[in-house]
Amino acid sequence: MQPVALPLAGRHAFVCGATQGIGKATAVAMAAAGATVTVCGRNDQGLVRALEALPSPVGQKHWSVEVDFASSRDVATAAAAHLKSAGPVHVLVNNTGGPPAGSAIEARAEDFQKAFEMHVLSGQALVQAFAPGMREAGYGRVVNIVSTSVVTPIRGLGVSNTVRAAVANWSRTLAVELAPFGITVNSILPGFTRTARLDAIFQGRAQRAGSSLQEVEADAMRTVPMARFAAPEEIAAVAVFLASPAASYVTGVNLPVDGGRLALG
Repeated sequence: MQPVALPLAGRHAFVCGATQGIGKATAVAMAAAGATVTVCGRNDQGLVRALEALPSPVGQKHWSVEVDFASSRDVATAAAAHLKSAGPVHVLVNNTGGPPAGSAIEARAEDFQKAFEMHVLSGQALVQAFAPGMREAGYGRVVNIVSTSVVTPIRGLGVSNTVRAAVANWSRTLAVELAPFGITVNSILPGFTRTARLDAIFQGRAQRAGSSLQEVEADAMRTVPMARFAAPEEIAAVAVFLASPAASYVTGVNLPVDGGRLALG
């Protein structure tokens, strides 16, 4: 029997925010699909644990890069150094924790600036660093983990709603520019997904409303036709598809993975 060919064998995936949640699940899924994986984040101990969680068959080496996305200059420096040691990156997964909750009207200018630096400028630094190698290989995938707020703003996440929309349009712009070189750029819009970020949002809502966490979760669940929240691994599976050769003609897409929440309206 012929061995099963893994869709990302021989590819190098760079996964941001890989110490927990969707990022960590995506790093594991990319490695399971055969990729060499670089886990990126700002928590050194979290990166150690993320590396330990990656499938590592014989001959499959993984890496880690510690950097804070609060500085796009630091991100660019770290990416350039990593390319020298680990070689070209074929798959980039941009995934960064969202800005603090709060209304847009009460947000300070620096809150928007900080979010733009983390989500747009740092992502831009990585694409600029990795795109030449993708172009040379004739194979590149940029997958941005964004939010359903790109389509419908989420109450109480004013800064996040704003910057996520910027990421989505930046992504579609890059998709057009990079398409001639065999590089696709897509965004995943996760719905409610069981992560520490979601727990914090729900706890904040409960405190502000003077209600229980269970009531807040039940209210959110009523907006999801599938009547459950996603597991991080379900978002990761879509990221692997978009990173694979099977998605070679898919680019410029904002893809909801939300259990039908946006379809409900």
